[in-house]
Amino acid sequence: MTQAPATIFLVDDDESVLRGLGRLLRAAGHATKPFASPSEFLAQLSGDTPGCAVLDLRMPGLNGLELQQAMESKDCHLPVIFISGHGDVPASVRAMKAGAVDFLLKPFDEQQLLGAISEALLKDAAARAGRAETAALHARHAVLTPREREVCALVAQGLTNKEVAQRLGTTEKTIKVHRARVIQKLDVDSVAELVRFVDRLGQG
Repeated sequence: MTQAPATIFLVDDDESVLRGLGRLLRAAGHATKPFASPSEFLAQLSGDTPGCAVLDLRMPGLNGLELQQAMESKDCHLPVIFISGHGDVPASVRAMKAGAVDFLLKPFDEQQLLGAISEALLKDAAARAGRAETAALHARHAVLTPREREVCALVAQGLTNKEVAQRLGTTEKTIKVHRARVIQKLDVDSVAELVRFVDRLGQG
């Protein structure tokens, strides 16, 4: 499946700022979507579109930090860049702790914004690739039967077929059959690869 092109979502209650940012980013080759309010942005929010969000810190209704929290509550993982006309140190600290890519003060250098956006897009692409890999691992693991999952977990812990059989109250021959099916279904070539599979599955 071909991934949709990245979009830079711009949220600022100042129309002139939206126009200026839009011109700058389009000139740099980026697709943009401007929104004059957080509510307008949230109404169409979809975590399926790759890209990042450039949020003004101070807006009527939800401020930028509250909007970032609302995005998270909607399971939207778009990287966020904050822009602000006010040197609010506590807010910038909270923003960065909450995972913002950058916090830029207006007027900011155009290259600084473009650099932050490049960083955000790389972060988004890496996160999406990681989530896709995790989903694929879980899909492969889901085809195992409950007993095969038990065998998989115990083999990954380093137990021999005999030890697994003793643990599960069955025969070593039966465990050999289950183990072969696990390796086939998970499409791994060795126990070492099985261990890595289970480790990555646990991390996801």
